[in-house]
Amino acid sequence: MNAPLRQTPELEILAKLQESEWWDRARIERGQQRRLEQIVAHAVDSVPFYGGRDARFDTLPIVTRRDLQDHADSLLSTRIPARVGRQYPKRSSGSTGEPVKVVRTDLEQVYWRAVTIRDHLWHQRDLGGTLCTIRAVALDRAHAGKEIVRNGWGAGTDVLGGTGKLAMIPLATDVVRQAQWLLRHDPHYLLSYPSNLLALTEYFERHGLALPRLREVRAVGETLTADMAARLRAAWRVPVTDLYSTEEVGIVALQCPSGSGLYHLQAESVKVEILDEQGKPCAPGVAGRVVVSNLHNFAMPLLRYDLGDYAEAGEACSCGRGLPTLRRVLGRRRNMLVLPNGERQWPLSGVYEYRDIAPIRRAQMVQLDLERIEMRLVADRAVTPDEERRLTEVIHRWVGHPFDVRFTYLDAFPQEENGKFEDFISLVT
Repeated sequence: MNAPLRQTPELEILAKLQESEWWDRARIERGQQRRLEQIVAHAVDSVPFYGGRDARFDTLPIVTRRDLQDHADSLLSTRIPARVGRQYPKRSSGSTGEPVKVVRTDLEQVYWRAVTIRDHLWHQRDLGGTLCTIRAVALDRAHAGKEIVRNGWGAGTDVLGGTGKLAMIPLATDVVRQAQWLLRHDPHYLLSYPSNLLALTEYFERHGLALPRLREVRAVGETLTADMAARLRAAWRVPVTDLYSTEEVGIVALQCPSGSGLYHLQAESVKVEILDEQGKPCAPGVAGRVVVSNLHNFAMPLLRYDLGDYAEAGEACSCGRGLPTLRRVLGRRRNMLVLPNGERQWPLSGVYEYRDIAPIRRAQMVQLDLERIEMRLVADRAVTPDEERRLTEVIHRWVGHPFDVRFTYLDAFPQEENGKFEDFISLVT
């Protein structure tokens, strides 16, 4: 990382982040409170959803994904400050099976890139190396296996003068082809979802394969349990680093580089509450709901937004950073979809397209066997045969196989004992 730097908004923010991360907890909380007061005042003044409410953060309602589905328009500000730059929609199916659409801004993207750079600097990554990424991208199943290759790892690292190669293929690609692709690129860094990383690990071990240049495995998009992390470290013999982010609010927490295993909340960008079922803060080590407030989205302020995840608040980290921590991100874990020919892949079902066809509230895909899928749906009204046909076409396109799709309609999904919801369940051994 010795390339000459040019001054950019990302680097200006990064310089502030490099200072604030070493503040004590009280000072960090005071700075966060000032930003919180600004965005709450803006929301109460210009966002219909919050109109007429007291401009006190702790009196605001917790916003659910259903609120976001039903009140997306009223969550938009009627007076968006010019300084936030452009606005653009982002869709997310999340891990809850409830598709939503949010509006993000250029200002948020600058903070996202600055935090991304912070992550690279914390873990001392060589931006001249090769990064291979396997994740859900804007390519449907018809493009599975098609790669994207560029110089530089992306906008967040381009400002640092990174010259390394980024190679990316869609998560829809079969694990065997993923492995062949990785062998061809022989990356220094590998980034994907934990379930997919485990599937690759099993394939490499079964066939006696290795990536000689690999320095780090990076996990995103799914819960990385301690057992999974240990399994990956033992197999690849490199550090395994996690990152906690969401499409709706951006990067929530980065794993500490000290080896403590704690996740540092990005308190300059988000406020995170870990709450029990009564909405009260949980003590460190007690699992609770993750409720997040984005501190820089003045176009669609998401305040006290329930991600649908579970986590445990952590103690102060031994590294000396004052940023608050999470001890564990419990989240949700998905299985891998198994095709009739034995190929395994991440279970993408195109759920965020469903509401363009029918008023689907929630969806759960259950793989019954190698040829049958049951789609369990909660909808606002009866779904017509033509809509079922169109939904089936979307599912076939995303899963890459013409499964026999059967639809089951529920008034609501039953509450699981652990309070979680899995949007994909595999009954295939």
